[in-house]
Amino acid sequence: MAVFLIFGLFAEIILTQIAIIVVLLKTGVGKKDSYRYPLNMLMFSIVSIIAAIIFNLLGGSHETISAQSQEQVFAIFGYAAAIFLVNTLFNVVLDKILYRRNTRLIDEGIRWEFFTTLLTIPVGFVLFALYTEIGRSGIFYVGIPFVFISIILRLLYSYQKINRFLEKTGEIGHRLTNRLDLADVYDVFIQEVSHLLPVDYAYIFMADKERLVLERFEDVAHHTDPSFSSIERNEAFSGTVWSTGKPVWYNNMSEWSNVKSDKIPSNTESVLSLPIEYGDTVIGVVTLESKERNAFGKAHYRVMTILNSYLGVAAENAKNYEATKLKSERDGLTNLYNFSYMENLLDHHFAVMEPGGMPKTASLLILDLDHFKRVNDTYGHEAGNEILCMVADRLVGFIGERGITARYGGEEFVIFLPGIGLSESVQLAESLRASLFEQPFRIKNHILDDKWEIDLDITASIGVAAYPEHCESPNELIRHADRAMYIGAKRQGRNKVAVYEDLKTS
Repeated sequence: MAVFLIFGLFAEIILTQIAIIVVLLKTGVGKKDSYRYPLNMLMFSIVSIIAAIIFNLLGGSHETISAQSQEQVFAIFGYAAAIFLVNTLFNVVLDKILYRRNTRLIDEGIRWEFFTTLLTIPVGFVLFALYTEIGRSGIFYVGIPFVFISIILRLLYSYQKINRFLEKTGEIGHRLTNRLDLADVYDVFIQEVSHLLPVDYAYIFMADKERLVLERFEDVAHHTDPSFSSIERNEAFSGTVWSTGKPVWYNNMSEWSNVKSDKIPSNTESVLSLPIEYGDTVIGVVTLESKERNAFGKAHYRVMTILNSYLGVAAENAKNYEATKLKSERDGLTNLYNFSYMENLLDHHFAVMEPGGMPKTASLLILDLDHFKRVNDTYGHEAGNEILCMVADRLVGFIGERGITARYGGEEFVIFLPGIGLSESVQLAESLRASLFEQPFRIKNHILDDKWEIDLDITASIGVAAYPEHCESPNELIRHADRAMYIGAKRQGRNKVAVYEDLKTS
């Protein structure tokens, strides 16, 4: 403004163009975005011309300008206001048309510019007044304090930015540490980081022996799927971080041009990759990539260091919880689900209503191995345990995805078949009984003097009950299948399939 008032429009435009070039160079605008140089130079030239026209329309004159004239002072402030308003309008229009961004007319950037404009108008006016009164030495009287004020404002803005980051980081950390499901931990982290930081691609890798497994990937703009599922040690950015245990931080493509990998998007410029640590061990890597140069600053680095610490603790806690939960749900010998888990599963099934207001059709098989006490007495309990494990494997292999198998207790097993009706479950039970009977079980951990492996024929009695034919609750379903097995199959000679419905009609 002072240059415009003293030396005129042409000198002000030249100074503005120099300032634009310096700013764009400082922010790291490279060849890919080189169009921003002529675009900004043209835009600010138009702003300067429009502001000069407003100055003249309000009665301003370079020939008779005076700091004591109210009319001239009014024209000067009109000139400054025109620069602010026209510049703001240009930014909004360019954001919508060129960058396809839905920028609000009044946002944080506009508020900061308005605040700094209120500051620079009087500073510029004082600089002009001092220059006209005492000459060039007036520049130092105003310029030096103004430089310090600018530095203070930058520090203030940086402090507020970091403070907002830290507040958000605390919120994210609280959300992460409250999650007990590992998938939820990964989902919360990737979503929050993608919103918080200037990210185009975000990755969460977790270590698995000699490779990093990609647990989560986020393509912020296009929501595409990743083209790979893992990377090797020293491969790309994440593999290097995993291998060295040290973060990498690149501001543009020229800094990492020696890193060759088809797993790095071709339009990547800035990279921030940090290890996920738990104790002294690197358990994974988080990598952020941006298409913009100089996208990540010191504040981003500090925030990610904190968030990665939260992620490491949350992930390990979730793994430990899931391991404990899995152990509590599994039978120690056969690794099948235990009956407590099966009861909860049945309760959940009956609690979920179909559109007609009723639970989904389901069947239950209870299977008991025949004369199993003889096996333990003759061949020893170790042989009995070996057979129980083999039976469990056969049941799981036979049932597959059609149902869930659990150990009921002792030599009894229970199979839940959601969505399978009575007729199909009876056929399934008969096929299962036949497959157990037709294929002997070969044991080697027996107590006989003969150390050779022994083939044993094992049969099973199976009881079948179904919903809604035989019951109205999960407890009734279990009880009726159990009754069918004991009364209908065991007492009728064993190695049979019995249906609760037949007991009611017999």
